[in-house]
Amino acid sequence: MSVARPTDGVLVDRYGRIARDLRVSLTDKCNLRCTYCMPAEGLPWLAGPELLTDDEVVRLIRVAVQRLGVTEVRFTGGEPLIRPGLTGIVAAVAALDPRPTISLTTNGIGLDRLAPALRAAGLDRVNVSLDTLDPDRFVRLTRRPRLDAVLAGLAGAAAAGLSPVKVNSVLMRGINDDEAPALVRFAVAHGYELRFIEQMPLDAQHGWNRTDMVTADEILASLRRAFDLRADPAERGSAPAETWLVDGGPARVGVIGSVTRPFCGDCDRTRLTADGQVRACLFATEESDLRGALRTGVDDDGLAERWRSAMWGKRAGHGIDDPTFLQPTRPMSAIGG
Repeated sequence: MSVARPTDGVLVDRYGRIARDLRVSLTDKCNLRCTYCMPAEGLPWLAGPELLTDDEVVRLIRVAVQRLGVTEVRFTGGEPLIRPGLTGIVAAVAALDPRPTISLTTNGIGLDRLAPALRAAGLDRVNVSLDTLDPDRFVRLTRRPRLDAVLAGLAGAAAAGLSPVKVNSVLMRGINDDEAPALVRFAVAHGYELRFIEQMPLDAQHGWNRTDMVTADEILASLRRAFDLRADPAERGSAPAETWLVDGGPARVGVIGSVTRPFCGDCDRTRLTADGQVRACLFATEESDLRGALRTGVDDDGLAERWRSAMWGKRAGHGIDDPTFLQPTRPMSAIGG
């Protein structure tokens, strides 16, 4: 029995999931070259005219918040801190009524300098990527000697009150897969919330191999050899991370098993790329163009209707285990985390 698509209201799909969490990529550029994301030489970046302007970004977020029921906005990239208008965009979104929760996913480089202004503009919290505490490994993973800058960014975020400061870590087999306990100890000592994320098939090189991926079960086994982990009694809801109390709490550690423990059935996300395309899923192979509609004079109601249509077609799951699975043409840096 087919279900009719609503022509007003929130972003609902045919499986009844409602998207209230908007991920907005502000740029596809990055100042690191992480091996699981892009090649050493970088990628062809989007041309300036292809990118949404600051005003266009804010307008589309306003449509999402005021017409489509979005309550959380996270800015991503690429690396969003290199977007010149970031602070102004955050301030404009914080001024919306109703006001969404505003967060940022970043590699942390320059965050110590920008954190106070971002906090004053209305940013609520940050997620900072940190895969290793070893300077040599950091260079091997990111191809840049910038570990000290990332650690300074974390400290700056905490000092500015962007809490809870969350840390995202990807373990790579044969490189940093022995470092999970050390990363937890570091996070606990500094009051950060650590999340391990399974490596996903979103690299520009299309070199992802499931057998090379450090799985959620392997991560947890490593942690249980070092800590007493107990299931977090807090309600998980639509959060992607399964969380555990470390040595009785209150410190927590999370594992996001995007590949081996998919949470698609509870997904509440919608994504907007830096060039104004709606993606219903991180692993979607199709996009819906809002930039073209916006620039040809479509009003806010029309933009909202296009967005609803895009989300209605969301698939039940990412399908990584399906033999017909195709990795998205765009890498993570161009989609937004």
